[in-house]
Amino acid sequence: MKQRLERETIAMRAAKELQDGDYANLGIGIPNLCALYVPEGVVFQSENGVLGYGPLVTLDEVEKADQHYVDAGARYFTQAPGMSVFDLVTSFAMIKSGRLISIMGGLQVSEKGDLANWNTTADPIGGPIGGAMDLAVGAKRVIITMEHMTKDGKCRIVRKCTYPLTAKECVDLVVTDLAVIEVTPKGLLLKEVAPGWTIKEVQELTEPELIIAPDLKEIEL
Repeated sequence: MKQRLERETIAMRAAKELQDGDYANLGIGIPNLCALYVPEGVVFQSENGVLGYGPLVTLDEVEKADQHYVDAGARYFTQAPGMSVFDLVTSFAMIKSGRLISIMGGLQVSEKGDLANWNTTADPIGGPIGGAMDLAVGAKRVIITMEHMTKDGKCRIVRKCTYPLTAKECVDLVVTDLAVIEVTPKGLLLKEVAPGWTIKEVQELTEPELIIAPDLKEIEL
């Protein structure tokens, strides 16, 4: 079986999309891990009311953990110079401002960029919608990080979402364990593939027909 990217590697690749001066919100799961790879000059915002925090506390640094400083995914983070904390009303005003880049997890992304990252059933996969809909429609750019396939072998990048939608036509970029795909008006543009994977192999695991970027390359970190 060919090797797929680890969750940490997906997060590392997604973090490369951030540039000096960007403000970014990190969702629960793989997006949280982006805080381990904080690009210089990027300011992170957490839904529970903090702006400008530092890297996450790793397991081998647990003695640094302060129970007062946790992100929306209940991960401990370190303080950073200029960090501020505030109430949820202020936090959601920021989220809806159109100034944040939102890196979120996903259950499904459609060929039009519709996002489904929650469900209404008792299935343990996913969870309640929470602030995801605000993050999806209020951000200036939405990046989705997820595994390319479900554990039972179903496509996550689909022609039409079958889970309840978080928001319609909101996704700009998808980073999976197999590929980097941009959502464009003409369709899904395959920009990068995981090392050792071919276009044909990625297409076979993707429902919509992919447009191949002329400068297609392997994912670089």
